[in-house]
Amino acid sequence: MKESLHSTTPSPESEEELRLLSALVDDELSEAERAAVSARLADDPAAAAAVTHYRAQNAALKALFPLPHSGPALFVRRRAPWWQWAGMAAAGLALGLTLAWAPSRSGILTPAFARNADMAYAVYAPEQRHPVEVAAAQQAHLKGWLSKRLNRPLSIPSLQEYGYALVGGRLLPGESGPAAQFMYQNQAGERLTLYIVKFPQGQASFRLLRDGARRTFYWVNQGMGYALSGHLAETHLRAIALDVCTVLGGRPAEW
Repeated sequence: MKESLHSTTPSPESEEELRLLSALVDDELSEAERAAVSARLADDPAAAAAVTHYRAQNAALKALFPLPHSGPALFVRRRAPWWQWAGMAAAGLALGLTLAWAPSRSGILTPAFARNADMAYAVYAPEQRHPVEVAAAQQAHLKGWLSKRLNRPLSIPSLQEYGYALVGGRLLPGESGPAAQFMYQNQAGERLTLYIVKFPQGQASFRLLRDGARRTFYWVNQGMGYALSGHLAETHLRAIALDVCTVLGGRPAEW
């Protein structure tokens, strides 16, 4: 029987597999090595899913603890293997998710779910093999499953009039419970994500979170937090987000 690449605890027998997975996640393989490991992962769904999970953890860690982009290097940091970074990321997320609200660079209090939505978009929108857990072909199951996990009936807005079709969705961790992410894609391959989570801590009018080229419009309505993320021009994404907000019961005109 072929040995799986995935192992939850490093061991001498799997040292080479762990090294390869770590190097793949950290983009340290040559093109030939990457092709070889990717081919092996194609026959090992559990390991492929694990790699996706580790990439998400790395992205979370980098977002929570960014390194300075300029200035002289004061020390040389030895890269820890991915299983150590994964633990640090989990600890960082636990700390970050306890902060329901935190000031943004502009001084405006930004709910944690908006930052989580932006991070989730950055992690999953580029994925080609595993962008969602449940595909749009199972939309009824997807809607029922995520509604049950959030303990709230969810709606999946249609974005067809904007040229975006539903790809599917996935379950994600929220500040104090589960969150849902729905993904959409147009014919050019551009993607949008709608993030939904319970958020009873006050109300938030329709606002914008910027992070590099990413834009996330977010709002809170009737105990639920919503965030639409994408790389679109701000005016275009705003128009879509306002429509989604209205469809989901919000009244942006009154905010």
